[in-house]
Amino acid sequence: MNILKKLNPEWPLRLGLGLMYLYSSYDIFYHIQNWKGYIPSWFFHLVTPIMPLDLYLKLQAVGEFMIALLFLAWFSGTRGVRIAALFSSIEMVAILLMVGIDNIVFRDIGLLGASVALLIISFQKENGTTST
Repeated sequence: MNILKKLNPEWPLRLGLGLMYLYSSYDIFYHIQNWKGYIPSWFFHLVTPIMPLDLYLKLQAVGEFMIALLFLAWFSGTRGVRIAALFSSIEMVAILLMVGIDNIVFRDIGLLGASVALLIISFQKENGTTST
């Protein structure tokens, strides 16, 4: 089990979040009908006067794809991970506040925790501190 002591927890977090965002961005973009039911009706009425719902969801997919790339690209560095973790955290908080906790959204609490953990790790790396 010495190998577990040597592993950096940043990479499993980045890989898990990055693959999740890669999948969701792909699925939103190519199966947009499956995602329309997750939009709260009040948010639908807020968005549709500004833009069609399909356009909003496609923009959401592009944003999630960019977050995925920042998490998965080994060369994105601390700044890239921090940006992705910040946007991921904001998105998860927004979903939890807008939708509430139900049979599907409760999982976003774990995604929020992983995103916040990466955000903390990015600041610790910048300051040269780590907690054990």
